[in-house]
Amino acid sequence: MQRTRLFQLALGAVAALALVVVLGWLAWHRATVVYFTQLHDRGQNTLNLAEASLRGQLSRFERLPHLLADQRVIRSLVLAPRDPDLVVAANLYLRETAEMLGASDIYVMYRDGETLAASNFDQPHSFVGGNFAFRPYFFDALGTKGAGRFYALGTTSNKRGYYFGAPIEVAGQRHGVMVIKIDLDEIEQTWASDEVRIIVTDPENIVFLSNRPDWLFRSFGPLTTDRLSRTVQTRRYANAEIGQIDYTRDTDPDGFDLLRTTGNDGAALEYLVAYAKMPDAEWMVQVLLNTRPARVQAASAVALAGFSLGLMALIGFILWQRRRQLAERLAVQQAARDELEARVSQRTSQLAAANAALRDEVTERRATEDRLRQTQTELVQAGKLAALGQMSAALSHEFNQPLAAARNYAENAQLLLDRGRSAEAHDNIGRILGMIDRMGRISRHLRNFARKPHQQLRPVDLGDVIADAQELLGWQLARSGVTLHVDLGQEPLVVTAGAVRLQQVLVNLLSNAIDAIEGQEIKTLRLVGCRVGDMVELRVHDNGPGIVDAVQPRIFDPFFSTKEVGKGLGLGLSISYNIIRDFHGRISVRNHPDGGAEFTLCLPAAQPLPAQAAQ
Repeated sequence: MQRTRLFQLALGAVAALALVVVLGWLAWHRATVVYFTQLHDRGQNTLNLAEASLRGQLSRFERLPHLLADQRVIRSLVLAPRDPDLVVAANLYLRETAEMLGASDIYVMYRDGETLAASNFDQPHSFVGGNFAFRPYFFDALGTKGAGRFYALGTTSNKRGYYFGAPIEVAGQRHGVMVIKIDLDEIEQTWASDEVRIIVTDPENIVFLSNRPDWLFRSFGPLTTDRLSRTVQTRRYANAEIGQIDYTRDTDPDGFDLLRTTGNDGAALEYLVAYAKMPDAEWMVQVLLNTRPARVQAASAVALAGFSLGLMALIGFILWQRRRQLAERLAVQQAARDELEARVSQRTSQLAAANAALRDEVTERRATEDRLRQTQTELVQAGKLAALGQMSAALSHEFNQPLAAARNYAENAQLLLDRGRSAEAHDNIGRILGMIDRMGRISRHLRNFARKPHQQLRPVDLGDVIADAQELLGWQLARSGVTLHVDLGQEPLVVTAGAVRLQQVLVNLLSNAIDAIEGQEIKTLRLVGCRVGDMVELRVHDNGPGIVDAVQPRIFDPFFSTKEVGKGLGLGLSISYNIIRDFHGRISVRNHPDGGAEFTLCLPAAQPLPAQAAQ
């Protein structure tokens, strides 16, 4: 009888262990899918930004070779390639144009491939006299395509660049090619990250852009004879040695694209891949994210859940053991005191009812807590998605509007040039350059704003920080119809802080103020700064409804928000509070006597910056 009971207990333990293993694997798999999904969304967002930066840089210079090819000095040079005066005039014109446009190099090639003039004519590695007829941008421009595009490592300068070529036509005949070379290193530098690997590969699957230098000029997979011959024929990578990356790539059952390779230290690496093709440039942009943190998070989450369940089981066993001991004690007392049988039975039933009610209450509270945690998780995720959607819409509006205007001006300039109205065409080209400068400023501000801030405190001109914040929020102020008044007095206000983090605080305060006055007929924001002793005060005042007195003590608490569901996580003011405290300053809020809310920033004053250093 005892052996049978022991066998049943062992069988039950094995079944329970098997159930725990199965449930643990299912939980680990589900947690892995969740964290991989978050990782993929993050990679897709990074991919969209990287692809947009590349497309913007290429589209900026795409039409310029055709415009430069129509210049009189260029057309005269290809008709008289040996005229020294024309060569000097063309060299000076190309150098001035390259400096103005921000291009790496601009040069003119004769129809036999020889370079007649170049913007770097006075540099040690000048292109003048070189023959680049083997480059596709040359023979494509002279051929039926009428334009050439090519990415390569310069055979003379040994620098990477993207080339645009356009034919130089005189009287219907093509006498040469105008070439613009642009440098993509600045975009590559903005991708700097220790967590995400961003690469761009050419048609032969060779990496030529990467935020990690260890993969540059390395090929995915073996370098076959055909692949090498196509690369050598155009001398795409000049004399650079092409390496090889050993890898495997597949799609797991949950639909995630995974790439596996080996690191420099011999450790196995696994990446989740997000990619997009750029057919015009024949490129593929890929974002690789290490899956190890996601797998560790999934395992940690399952382990924590298992520990919690085990702890709950232990507590339940202890409660059961105590109840069993209590029942035994009551049974002994019942046998010893027969005369109190009715009273003991009544008391026992009352205790049983109380225990049942307690179990029901505990179960209900646990269910309520689970629903609350789930609701909080959904709210945080919804806030993230809303923020990403708002940023995408803002960037699309800010860049598409000047791009559309630039295209219209360019088309009008072509018509005006065809009709001989060069002065009006020149005005249109000036407006196009203005649009390009505007997009450049926006891109520069967004890049500086997104870059990891420098932790060291230094003197910062408050006027410059406010100007950068206005540049970032220009679209939001214009769309909301908000008038922003800035009064910093006559003397410059210089504080000890970090420029990027201080800009982050101002952007957060101004964004909250714009949201607060959304329902007002007249929407006004005021920024007033002044020097008070050894401190500088900056007040941000809106004409909104103000902040309820009961809310003000909690306004800087994490995850506390007065906005509607989905419009904020309640972290902005908490982060701003900690940033100002790191600057050895303070931030406070009150309701202004004239109405609306007023946030006050007090920062340590610094000595005014010298003019040269400020510049």
